Amino acid sequence: MEYVSEDYTRHYILQALFKLMSENEYERISVKDIAEKAGVGRATFYRHFKCKEDVLMYYLEHNTKKFIYSQRFYPRCKDDYINVVKSVLTMFKENIEPFKLIRKARLEYIYLDYLNKNYITTFEQDYPDKEKYDPYIYAGMLFNVTIAWLDNDCKDTISDLAEIIVNAIYHE
Repeated sequence: MEYVSEDYTRHYILQALFKLMSENEYERISVKDIAEKAGVGRATFYRHFKCKEDVLMYYLEHNTKKFIYSQRFYPRCKDDYINVVKSVLTMFKENIEPFKLIRKARLEYIYLDYLNKNYITTFEQDYPDKEKYDPYIYAGMLFNVTIAWLDNDCKDTISDLAEIIVNAIYHE
């Protein structure tokens, strides 16, 4: 993936927000605080984001792009799906600290909204014949399982959790 200067600015803003979230309550963090911590002006913040929540949405979108870029095949069998879910859970675990901060700030709804939006888009494009509620089932399951796993300090193994998830949705 190539990066342009705007990506670096967004990255600095994102890192500043997470740093501030680790030190303060989310509600007490202002755009001015984020801009100062990132070393940018407030106008620069608003050039890239409308509000603090948009910074978190950018974080989720950026990680999804990295994930999609790393996937080089379409799953064709149960083992393929297990491997995809393992990749998702691995990425989630690698980003556990930001997700803990999101959870601490009670902003999980941003994560759930993001999952819903992406599953709906994916199903519309790739599975138009599926039931209209299927994307919500998949998004809700991934959301609830990952949040419960986070709350349990990710003690269950990625392999075990991936098997549980795929067994719940995969029908041969």
